[in-house]
This record gives sequence, C-alpha cells and structure tokens, in this order.
Amino acid sequence: MEPRPPLPPFTLETALAKVQAAEDAWNTREPEVVALGYTEDSAWRNRDRFLTGRPAIVEFLREKWARELDYALRKELWSYHEHRIAVRFQYECHDAGGQWWRSYGNELWEFTPDGLMARREASINDVPITEAERRIQGPRPAELRGAPPSPHVWTIGGAAGLATG
Repeated sequence: MEPRPPLPPFTLETALAKVQAAEDAWNTREPEVVALGYTEDSAWRNRDRFLTGRPAIVEFLREKWARELDYALRKELWSYHEHRIAVRFQYECHDAGGQWWRSYGNELWEFTPDGLMARREASINDVPITEAERRIQGPRPAELRGAPPSPHVWTIGGAAGLATG
C-alpha cells in the first residue's frame, strides 16, 4: 500500500492538512475515493453502526449518500497527538422528501505509520433545518482551506455561520 501523506507523528501543519484532505475526499461523495484513506481492515463506529474493512466502508458510504442528497461537509481540527487526530464537523444534506438536515459530530481518528486511518469513531446528531438556514453550499472555498482551528466560527446550535462556497 502506498503511503498516504501527511504521515504521523502529526504537527499542527500536517494535522490541518490531514483534516482538509479528509474533508475534500468526503465531499467527492465517491465511496471508493474515500475508502482509499483507510486501512484494509479499518474499524469504524459511525453512530450506532460498527464496520470493519474497506468493502464495508464503501457499502456504508453508498447507502449514506443514496439517502443524504446534496451532502456538503466541513471538518475542523480539534486536537492532535502523535498518530491521532480529533475533529469536529458539520454537514448538511436533504432527504428524498426535501427535508434539509444539519448534522453535528465529533470524530476520533487513529493512523498507521503510512498515514492510513486504522480506526474512526464518529458521534453524530441531526437537526432538521429549512433550506434558507443552510450554511454549507458546497466544498470549502480555496481562500478558507487549511486555516487553523477557530472556535468562534461555529456555535453550539449555531447562529454564527460557516463560510460557504
């Protein structure tokens, strides 16, 4: 398997780059592209689901993006140490009935020395929103990529908006 830079141990710069790379991959909504960032036997907890291995990850993501239409995601570095990264994220999507959702969550990531994620644990909550309340209009604009963590940008429950693009 090819190394997947940036590699641990992480610095602030490399942790920020790893988070941005994950955001970029997930915003493709291409399960096979996303799965390449994980080890062949990667272990996941996503909400109440437990998965192991790339084939299970690909299938999970296919199902996810068949339900979660016009999905757009933002991830933000929360913390890092050696081969681990913690992020918080928000994403928005709508269902087949047209109801928009904003999902808030935290992820814990653990990496192998070659930069692949061996473990991902995600806790996520969903909030119904109107289309007018959307804050994420697609992938992160170039001028906002790679910025250091900024707790003032997001609020709990959120009156402050995420930068859109």
